Amino acid sequence: MKALTSEPRVRPPVLPRAPDAAAAGLLEREPALELLASEAERALGGSGRLVLFRAPTGTGRSALLEAAAELGARLGMRVLRAAASAGSAATPLGLVTQLLGSPPGFGTLRDGVPKIPQQLRHPSRLWQLLGERAAGSPLLVAVDDVHLADEASRHWLAECAQRLAGTPVLMVVTERGQYDVAPPVPGLASCLPPGGVRMHAVAPLSRPAAEELVRGVLGPDTADAWVDGCVRAGAGNPLLLRALLDDLRAVFPHGGRAGTADEDGPEPGLPEDCAELYPGAFLAAVSWWLRSTGPESTAVARALAELEDSAWHGEEGRAGSPGGSGAPGAPGARTEPAAPEDPGPGHGLGDDFGGFLAELTGTDPDRVGGWVTAMLRLGLLRRAPGTGLPRFAHPLLRGAVLDGWSPAQRQALHLRAAELRQLRGDGVEAVAGHLLRTAPDGTPRVAAALLEAAADASRAGRSTAAARYLRRALDEPLPRERRASVLTELGELEFATLRTGGIPRLAEALRLQERPRDRVLAAVHLSNALVSRGKPHAALDLLRELGPLDGEPVLARTVQTASAFLADHDPQIRRAVYTRLRERAERSPEWISPALRALLVRHEAVAGLLSAESALRQIRRLLTAPEDPLLVPYLLGTAAAVAQWADAADDTERIIRTGLDEHWLSPLHPVHRSLLNARVDNAAAHGHHRWVLEETAVRLRAPVDAPRAGAGNFLAHRVIALVECGRPAEAEQLVAGVKVRDSLDSWEQNRFLYARGVLRASAGDPAGALEDFRECGRRQRGREVESPVVTPWRSAAAECLLGLGEAQEARALAEEESRYADVWGTPRVRGRALRVLGAATGGRRGLELTAEAVELLRGTSLDTELIPALIGHGLQLTAAGRSRSARPVLREAATAAERLGAVRLSGRAEQALRASGARPGKASLTGSGSLTAGERRIAELAAEGRTNAEISELLHLARRTVETHLTSTYRKLGIRRRADLTGALDGSTGTSA
Repeated sequence: MKALTSEPRVRPPVLPRAPDAAAAGLLEREPALELLASEAERALGGSGRLVLFRAPTGTGRSALLEAAAELGARLGMRVLRAAASAGSAATPLGLVTQLLGSPPGFGTLRDGVPKIPQQLRHPSRLWQLLGERAAGSPLLVAVDDVHLADEASRHWLAECAQRLAGTPVLMVVTERGQYDVAPPVPGLASCLPPGGVRMHAVAPLSRPAAEELVRGVLGPDTADAWVDGCVRAGAGNPLLLRALLDDLRAVFPHGGRAGTADEDGPEPGLPEDCAELYPGAFLAAVSWWLRSTGPESTAVARALAELEDSAWHGEEGRAGSPGGSGAPGAPGARTEPAAPEDPGPGHGLGDDFGGFLAELTGTDPDRVGGWVTAMLRLGLLRRAPGTGLPRFAHPLLRGAVLDGWSPAQRQALHLRAAELRQLRGDGVEAVAGHLLRTAPDGTPRVAAALLEAAADASRAGRSTAAARYLRRALDEPLPRERRASVLTELGELEFATLRTGGIPRLAEALRLQERPRDRVLAAVHLSNALVSRGKPHAALDLLRELGPLDGEPVLARTVQTASAFLADHDPQIRRAVYTRLRERAERSPEWISPALRALLVRHEAVAGLLSAESALRQIRRLLTAPEDPLLVPYLLGTAAAVAQWADAADDTERIIRTGLDEHWLSPLHPVHRSLLNARVDNAAAHGHHRWVLEETAVRLRAPVDAPRAGAGNFLAHRVIALVECGRPAEAEQLVAGVKVRDSLDSWEQNRFLYARGVLRASAGDPAGALEDFRECGRRQRGREVESPVVTPWRSAAAECLLGLGEAQEARALAEEESRYADVWGTPRVRGRALRVLGAATGGRRGLELTAEAVELLRGTSLDTELIPALIGHGLQLTAAGRSRSARPVLREAATAAERLGAVRLSGRAEQALRASGARPGKASLTGSGSLTAGERRIAELAAEGRTNAEISELLHLARRTVETHLTSTYRKLGIRRRADLTGALDGSTGTSA
């Protein structure tokens, strides 16, 4: 004891100076280093004390202790070091032995766990040993990780803290101070006297300090995105951040620096998968951090990471997809971004997420809540935008936490989560979201839950989620009939979303069907899918392989009718099918059902052999005839097409609604697309271009893995609508990616050729347009389609020929179309044919023909044909020197075009007006009748109380466009407020000013 109580020896004065934090790599540790310098000065003056650094794992406790030892050595202090570990906790006074050595008779650590000699049980003896060490010079005792020390050593250190005053001994001790799920063992700090110790809490690095560290290692020109990612992944923890930077520097020596990208590619992004960090220093550091937290905290951290990895948590969340080899969520497996429609397993837990996490891991809910709060403060976790759920600060951090966790453990977690959520009464999709990540267990309850979730998702329109549930349900054992049903349902979903078109699923479903009726329906579905993917021959072969079905006449007619429907996609097959059908009708008329009879009516109509009146009369009679439920959809699909050609718009819409709404036709049914085509045909015929654009935008959404849409009816209508709305550049982009040679040789390809011809003609390329129109006509004739009710290619080609100076050939085509138009007899086809024939004929006869076209079309709802007829007649009048008579006709065309929203026709009318000598500028229109179709639609939605943002989203328009239309509407209606819209829209039609 003499060495510790006697006056200290006189030493040359040394002024302690705090170590340079930057030089030591101790960012933001200046207060701790200043504390060390101050306490060292006190110890040199004979007034020792214990300094305790408490800090979370990885924040630099050991680095501070090393700085203390270096400071002591520089000041001439004798440095004693010791470091506790998990293994030394079982050795009584093991830490003291490291510091003071083993006195005689005490043994060594290699002797196992020695007994403590009686003389060492008394604290005074240990204190004497310390005094002997300090006899020669002041001491600096450095003890690392005291929280891992044995109880006797901690007790001795606590006793020392009370005796250091008046001694030349500075004790610097580090202790882990971090909130864990498991309740902590009382540490050294809990038993230290307040006056004999200086405690200092070490905090994580601030964001500026972390950014400084990143740029110091990777370079000052490191891209901001890299810096941000590193800071989030390191979470302000020097251990994690330095390990990450070591990996990045090894893998991407130039990555993250501005200007280091390849010439043809973007700058490399910060990895989000730990597999890309090849050296693995970051993985090792996170693993060390996890081990230090204890098994309970590790279990909670991994559960949180797994739930986040397979759930939608915001802009950085990901929806897990089953990993390879049937291992859902396998480590290192790439995940795909979740669709907004798929909320994932974490959905719906809300504020109770912490309680759920505790129940899932079998831990104390209060401790779990405290752990989450602590990790949020440390920066390891963040709150997800929108949901507020906790998540790891970066995918690299989350992936490192999950590293080494086996697929079986992860699947077991999700199975437990599904059970818990079912017991809690959460929704079926919440339960199924976890079952997606489990391995098949062969129990009916799993399949039932998945199928129930798929049904809910389908009803809500979440087709992507429904498909996931169905795919997973197929991994479970299902009865043969039920499996076939699930395969069909999944095939229907994949039909519209995958390049395969659901064909593999539907083929498997067909193999499982045993009853004839089910086999026929399955074969029809599969055949339709094959046709949609350009395989009409395979589709028809499949239907023929069903056999004669002599004992099932209704099924035989169903196959025959479906074959006729699907044959429209191939000219050779179509001719063969209809030849057999006509022969059967002549040989056995009683066998021909109303649906088959309607197909024959349709075939005669397009062949130019029937009038619209006769065709529509027959169709209406067939619709009232008895028909088997299996064949009714085909009858409706055929009737809708004929009614649309006959300009019976109300009949067309009624038939379409009956087919789609009352019969619940699946997209796999051949008639489903037929009815949708009839609806868009009907809208286009009446100039509803805005609606056509909205509808086709939905219908042309390509499957996730499919190439660009091919030549089809929806694409054709969209191209024409864009041209009419004055947006030719968008139309050009659409047609640019379509290769006609690679498209299916169907009637839809003919429609596309016609639409492309319209686009080329509007762009001033009559030669290119003529080529398209002639090719369209050649293909239609090869299909026995002569009537202009389907595609009026002759009149379109004749107009191109007139532009090219080929009047004689133009007149011949116009006369031919006029003859077919007279047979069909509707104002639409006759008016168009007369207009073009008048232009090709010219002179007085031409005037008579265009005047007849105008009179024929006036009073109908066919402004798309009336406006060109008015323009054509006005041009004929102007050419005949009758400009005064031409102007009212052309103003009528301009007014109708503006009301219709037909930008192209409006421009043509204005051009013709100027040619007639009219003063420039449009007539100013007022009143509700002056509104264009687009303005009226937006105004009606606004009158219903919709906001501009809602209207913008509903109509797929820019918000600025909505505002512009409303401004124009207010002006025309003479109102100032939104509240006045309803009354103004119900007012009388405005007139020309």
